[in-house]
Amino acid sequence: MKTQLITQQGFKKLQAELDELWRKERPAVTKIVTWAASLGDRSENADYQYNKRRLREIDRRVRFLRKTLEQITIVKYQPQQEGKVFFGAWVALEDIDGKTLKFRIVGPEEIYGEKDYISIDSPMARACIGKQVDDEVIVPTPTGKKAWYVTDISYEKEA
Repeated sequence: MKTQLITQQGFKKLQAELDELWRKERPAVTKIVTWAASLGDRSENADYQYNKRRLREIDRRVRFLRKTLEQITIVKYQPQQEGKVFFGAWVALEDIDGKTLKFRIVGPEEIYGEKDYISIDSPMARACIGKQVDDEVIVPTPTGKKAWYVTDISYEKEA
């Protein structure tokens, strides 16, 4: 089961997507479907079939977003988090070979389209929670356990 947490920025992004779909895209697609339906035979009408399918996709995504935004908990930055890895943290790690990683720990709904974000549910994020700079992080991988060291922790503070 996915963790029902989200950052303030992630919540705003999902809300903006919902607004875009409901207020702009859905009405435009509905107009096209209505126009295409008025042409008659729908079985061979590509405009009608494609846009009707698109309308179902939009409605499915709108239902998902509404349900998610209603049930999800926004986690805001707290000054007490400073110096330790918690939800919403940007974390920099380095292994013994000098390979570095930098990522932000966020909710599962925020990782899509973001290359430097990882889900709080991932093994890497779970291993990092509560760590401080210079702490060792042991992460289970398919080839065995791998050790990383925390080199930096930072947070995006809301204005």
